[in-house]
Amino acid sequence: METKQLMTFKIAAETLNFTQTAKILKFAQSSVTAQIKSLETELDTKLFERLGKRLYLTEAGKQFKSYAEKMISLSEEAKIVTGGMKEPSGTIVIGAQESQCTYRLPPILKEFKNQFPHVKLVFKPAHSDEMAKEQLLKGELDIAFIMDVMKPGDSLTMESLIQDDMKLVASPDHPLAWENKVVTKDLEQETFLLTEKGCSYRTILEDTLREADVFPANKFEFVSIEAIKQCVIAELGIAILPAMVVKRDIEEGRMKELNWKQSIPSFFTQIAWHKNKELTIPLLSFIELTRQTLKEE
Repeated sequence: METKQLMTFKIAAETLNFTQTAKILKFAQSSVTAQIKSLETELDTKLFERLGKRLYLTEAGKQFKSYAEKMISLSEEAKIVTGGMKEPSGTIVIGAQESQCTYRLPPILKEFKNQFPHVKLVFKPAHSDEMAKEQLLKGELDIAFIMDVMKPGDSLTMESLIQDDMKLVASPDHPLAWENKVVTKDLEQETFLLTEKGCSYRTILEDTLREADVFPANKFEFVSIEAIKQCVIAELGIAILPAMVVKRDIEEGRMKELNWKQSIPSFFTQIAWHKNKELTIPLLSFIELTRQTLKEE
């Protein structure tokens, strides 16, 4: 079997659509069909089956997918080692929430592009940690950055990189801003500016309030953390946000951390990938660069 066939199968297994596969690879659809049939003949088993208008991987196809990825990766490594490929290429698909993209990843990405100028980086926004995990399990992401409490993952490799403190913040003109002590009951009549449902620190906040029998008067939900920050500054409500997001605003007096006397679980920025993911040289390098950069903070 040829690398070309394996790559065609890999893309088809991800898209489950021969027409889309042909467009991605810039082949005629008949060529995609012929390559898949050739593979099936060589393996003496069907890799795909069609139910109605939808295409599915057979059980054999699901098993062969991991082998195809390994063979493609080995082929690329062999070319690098023997000098057949001057520099690594390919694509890494990364999932990350806005806070990570804005405050953590830029220096990592800059250094990575210096090391691997021919590797394309594609970002997929993950509005919640659960969304990122789901996309990893489906093979839609190569790697993801997750901010959550430490939890074991059955099918995911998750490595903690750095602890993130959470800050309950308000405008400096807010009535609670200069209180020596804010208890949870003080927050009942406040307007909370929240991230989307599924966000780990929103979930922890709501659980903490519920346990204290505190149900805020108003909640506004935002997609953008930057929008939440601007609304806090404009005195529209209070918010719980990662320290890295509000550090400069607090230092420069645009926000004030409330003296909330409440213990909440520690959060960690974690890097995650599927346990069965074939780690190519660029992907391994990206993981190692991330470790070095964030653990030095």
